[in-house]
Amino acid sequence: MNDNKPEILLHICCGPDSTAVYEQLNPRYDVIGYFHNPNIYPEKEYHKRAENALKAGRTLGFKVIVPAEYHPEEWLKAVRGLEKEPEGGKRCEKCFRHNLEAAAKKALEMGISVFTTTLTISPHKSSDVVFKIGRGLAEEYGVMFLDDDFKKKDGFKRSVELSKEMGLYRQKYCGCAYSMIQKDRIR
Repeated sequence: MNDNKPEILLHICCGPDSTAVYEQLNPRYDVIGYFHNPNIYPEKEYHKRAENALKAGRTLGFKVIVPAEYHPEEWLKAVRGLEKEPEGGKRCEKCFRHNLEAAAKKALEMGISVFTTTLTISPHKSSDVVFKIGRGLAEEYGVMFLDDDFKKKDGFKRSVELSKEMGLYRQKYCGCAYSMIQKDRIR
């Protein structure tokens, strides 16, 4: 840890997305990653993504925290009734809130006053929706939410480059069973 920079808890949705986000945050913050994604299905995919988040952290030199166990039931309860929503719809908003709330709680638990997420690096995610949720949770939990749109200035392109250089696994669907099914229908 660098005493000259404040700590930030970075919610990580996947290893590849964490690369360019870390690169953008590192000059300003001491980054601690938090891989919280009970939405990822199946369990084998969850562990593969968790391992790649840890690999990104080791390669770039930042700590990544991964929950000890996979608990998809908490996420399934959060999105119940929204199974047929399209990608980017209300189910995704609930998913963002579920994972960002876990990050806000983790930041508070660890005494870290700022949190953010890799979600905004994706060209498939609405940064405005993520920002609204993050700001609301920041107010609710008494921590700050850094609302950087990491896809700007070719952030996503850079994450693709870095993940290729590091040999990171890049998934082909967002993560949940519903996004997997929708992806397969589109083919």
